[in-house]
Amino acid sequence: MKRFLFLTLMVLISVAANATDSLSVIYRIRLDRDIDKAAQRLVILGLEKAQEADADFVLLDLDTYGGAVDAADSIRSAILRYEKPVAAYVNMQAASAGALISIACDSIYMKTGSSIGAATVVDQSGNVMPDKYQSFMRGMMRSTAQANGRDPHIAESMTDTANVLSMTPSEAMEVGYCEGIYESADEVAAALTGEGQYVIRSMDDDMTWLDRLIQFLLNPVLQSIFMMMIIGGIFVEIRTPGIGLPLLTAIVGALLYFAPGYLGHLVSYWEILLFVAGLLLIGLEIFVIPGFGVAGITGIIAVVVSLAFAMVDNVELFHWDGTINLQPIIQPVGIVIISSAAAIFGSVWLVRKLYTTRSFDHIALRQEMKAEEGFTGVVTGLESYIGGTVTVFTDLRPGGKVQTEDGHVMEATLKFGGFAAKGEKLRVLSAEQGRLYCEKI
Repeated sequence: MKRFLFLTLMVLISVAANATDSLSVIYRIRLDRDIDKAAQRLVILGLEKAQEADADFVLLDLDTYGGAVDAADSIRSAILRYEKPVAAYVNMQAASAGALISIACDSIYMKTGSSIGAATVVDQSGNVMPDKYQSFMRGMMRSTAQANGRDPHIAESMTDTANVLSMTPSEAMEVGYCEGIYESADEVAAALTGEGQYVIRSMDDDMTWLDRLIQFLLNPVLQSIFMMMIIGGIFVEIRTPGIGLPLLTAIVGALLYFAPGYLGHLVSYWEILLFVAGLLLIGLEIFVIPGFGVAGITGIIAVVVSLAFAMVDNVELFHWDGTINLQPIIQPVGIVIISSAAAIFGSVWLVRKLYTTRSFDHIALRQEMKAEEGFTGVVTGLESYIGGTVTVFTDLRPGGKVQTEDGHVMEATLKFGGFAAKGEKLRVLSAEQGRLYCEKI
């Protein structure tokens, strides 16, 4: 009797195992946001997790009005390279960059009331970009459609600036851009498996806390703030004596800017090294080399290039045939320049506002020591030197010592910044708290 029960149990376990093995695993990635760097990482990470789960199908659940072309291109390339079938479920919009991503999938399914198309390239204000950008998008749309056996002329029509194409589900079915109209992901899963047994596995369930943190930090708004922290912190640190809070702000900004991209495999190590090299060149120019020349300019270029390249997928820039596609880098360079200008102007305004208040007295000493209160050691009566000339006694970077015409050596600072070598003549503009403020003659 025991032998019979044991054999029965083994048969039941075997049947259950075979039933589980016969289930088709469908890995669902929900993309319901603007197409940006965070969306790029989300899809690429989802494809990696689907591969780890040995999923039979990937279901990309789409609802987006589009976004950055370079991020969409990276997602498109990742889908085309993926070895197993990827199905797009348009739920409810696949506009602009979303249309490109949908066409890259092996099959497209749509929900009633949804639409696909309108892939004209526009700027941040919604204005149509010049024809060279449209030509780049048209080429991607055609090649992507051809890769999956779809009519390339239909895809190209989605970028037509004069009469842009956007299709309903029934219209998309007529031209072969939709395999079926379904109201839920479960219905799409049933269609993919031919009404067979399946299980839907959601990417949301596989996201770790680190994955979610990286996704949060890759938000474009936060990335812009981190970039302004870097530029603004460096600028204020250069313009103020000593090392303190501005440098710490720049370091924190750099960590928050580069670390999420590096951990998410979106930033390469050479981009970080280029950024560090740029900072070293700028520091060398300011503290070691007189004036401002090749090292400083090279350092600024290195910083700008590293920040810009960190925004795009290097695979889309450098192709196997040795060619370089600079189209995706144009917008990131513009963002870096605009953010840098905003950071510099904002830093100047902030420093002036903070300097007139007493809010930060616990960080920087600003106590006025008056002789009538018993303090000594502060040189007074320097007003007589205003308008006169002095000789640089030690290099000014921009602070140092100068020698007056009557032989006194005093603390001095170049009022408008810069560098003055020993022996140069300066004009005294003002005198405050025992220090002369000068300018070059």
